[in-house]
Amino acid sequence: MAKTLLSFLLCIYLTFALCVIYTDARKRVTKIGRDAVTPGRSNFTYICDPARYAKLGLDVKSFPFCDKKLSYQVRARDLVSQMTLYEKVRQLGNRAYGAPRIGLPEYEWWSEALHGLSNVGPGTFFDDSVAHATSFPTPILTTASFNESLWNTIGKAVSTEARALYNLGHAGLTFWSPTINVARDPRWGRIIETPGEDPFVVGTYAANYVRGLQDVEGTEHYKDLNSRPLKVSACCKHFTAYDVDNWKGVERYSFDAKVTEQDLAETFNRPFQMCIENGLDLDCGVYYTDNVENAVKHGKVREALVDRSLQYLYVVLMRLGIFDGHSQYNSLGINDVCSNEHIELAAEAAREGIVLLKNDNGILPLATGKYPSLAVVGPHANASIAMIGNYAFDPWNKGTPCRYITPLNGFSSYGRVNYAAGCSNVKCPDGSLIGPAVQVATTSDATIIVAGIDLSIEAESRDRLDLLLPGKQTDLINQVANASTGPVVLVIMSAGGVDISFAKNNPKIHAILWSGYPGEEGGQAIADIIFGKYNPGGRLPVTWYQADYVDKLPLTSMQLRPDDSNGYPGRTYKFFDGPTVFPFGYGLSYTKFNYTLKAATNRQPIKLTKFQHCRDLPYKNGTFKPSCPAIAIDDLRCHKKFKLAVEVKNVGNRDGDEVVLVYSQPPVGIVGTHIKNLIAFQKVFVAAGTSKTIQFAISTCQGLGIVDSNGNALLPSGAHTIIVGDGAIVFPIQLTYR
Repeated sequence: MAKTLLSFLLCIYLTFALCVIYTDARKRVTKIGRDAVTPGRSNFTYICDPARYAKLGLDVKSFPFCDKKLSYQVRARDLVSQMTLYEKVRQLGNRAYGAPRIGLPEYEWWSEALHGLSNVGPGTFFDDSVAHATSFPTPILTTASFNESLWNTIGKAVSTEARALYNLGHAGLTFWSPTINVARDPRWGRIIETPGEDPFVVGTYAANYVRGLQDVEGTEHYKDLNSRPLKVSACCKHFTAYDVDNWKGVERYSFDAKVTEQDLAETFNRPFQMCIENGLDLDCGVYYTDNVENAVKHGKVREALVDRSLQYLYVVLMRLGIFDGHSQYNSLGINDVCSNEHIELAAEAAREGIVLLKNDNGILPLATGKYPSLAVVGPHANASIAMIGNYAFDPWNKGTPCRYITPLNGFSSYGRVNYAAGCSNVKCPDGSLIGPAVQVATTSDATIIVAGIDLSIEAESRDRLDLLLPGKQTDLINQVANASTGPVVLVIMSAGGVDISFAKNNPKIHAILWSGYPGEEGGQAIADIIFGKYNPGGRLPVTWYQADYVDKLPLTSMQLRPDDSNGYPGRTYKFFDGPTVFPFGYGLSYTKFNYTLKAATNRQPIKLTKFQHCRDLPYKNGTFKPSCPAIAIDDLRCHKKFKLAVEVKNVGNRDGDEVVLVYSQPPVGIVGTHIKNLIAFQKVFVAAGTSKTIQFAISTCQGLGIVDSNGNALLPSGAHTIIVGDGAIVFPIQLTYR
């Protein structure tokens, strides 16, 4: 059992604690009691308050774990050593029962903060006194901004609201977010929670969001990470290589995911490595609390393993100030929740993430005042709850976002809105409501169709079976477009890609936007982009495949590379070279950018020592194979970097944001490697008629390395290729060993 416990999953409290996530274990536990570690529910603000111990009839000086002069590790070790085995195992679930005998109160570990505070998880709750929190766009859309500073800033805002709710007695300080599983297949229901299909992007998003959640200003560079204070504690989840929920009767609880060492090292594990790997210390549920005591008594788990896990957990709580207080945040309260600053940040995140997919003849942006009447139709035209996705505010618990700005609300600020849903819901089971939608389109100056899917189609425990719009939505869109006499704009809400080739190829549909699930301010963000208040700059974080892609391979085939023996195509932009509706990284702007390579490294000579030995690589017949094909990255110091400088010039007449994507390709002829690999990105604002030069310095090992079939990280010699954007800049780097 000990081995099972240690290998359950990689879900890291980045500060040491680790937890298993059973996301179906949502049954609320009894509310934390009178003596819980939550200000507002008791008369103390931290565990080691002498007055609190006195009230309990205990002397705080008798407990070394309350001695601030000692290190957190020493204090945590003392705390655990004072517990009986029974008391220890009762701290191993998400509900830690405490140990009243030594003054240790209960604590609820489980709160969620995937894209704002949530009423999912018993550690955070809402009521009439604290009814709302800011709901930012879901991670898949925020990722589409490719803006690292935005990701970090959202984390800071969420942790500020978390601290405020903690002070108000409505939340703990440990949050099981973010989700950093890679979106391997477009059918997976939880793509909505992820930062997309590229492991480097996923890991970069996670690192920025987590630092935003956790960092205490002024303490970011502590040398001893075990003593660095925390604002809140984050948790990167779930199982590595977890991305099947419920597909054709195959459920996540029993699915045996067979994953190659190559895919583990190259794709599935990389985001977790970027988040820091440790061990498994906590169970989301009651499995540990119910079973570990007997497991220890029967010799299946060593008590020392339990002790180590608890010590990690209590170091986290000490760093959070739960034992000693954290005066820096004492002033935070209800006025710091749903502040104007946070609401605007939610709108900005949606605007930055929304992707322009089509814009025939520059029809967008629509000129304000030119189209006084607007037909706003479709099953998402008046969306509210659908915009916030999951792990936000479930309707069966109290709590809502600060407010909802629906698409109808947003467009109402730009013209007179004529509304018709066209469908009773996103499943659009029949065409009975299409007629009224067609009618309003014929009498309006411009038409906006807001369609797509929602949590009834893609969600936790609900994988998709196809990539099409459900029911009669396609009929609705085509009929409305054909009837409209003015510009027609289609807006798609979804997480995974949807095959909308019919709309892409329909000349009556002049423009298409993807808005993901854009959060509480989503309707305003969509309207602001369509009417030009904001120039879109988002890029797709996942590939949008054609519908027949899912007929070619099952969701349960875990391999990312093509499987020639079964005729399966590859997955993600790195391994799929077939036709797509829209590729990874795609996105248009209302302006035009040109790239110029200003400087670049073209050669990377590496001198080997006698302890560094060449590794073989398979090459295709007829291609050149160097005498020293590769060196193991573990055998290299990896201090070398290659540089490039890219001038981005805005040659259009509108200011805009541009996402510069840098890819590498390995030397030609190596068998079984990626088509290309994203190695750097940067978002830059460039005013119309001006230019900016972006500098990149990329680790040679990380930027040019590959993973072989055995999972070994290698640095191949030969002519590597660097690609900027869609091929606007292409240049070689010759890597040689001597």
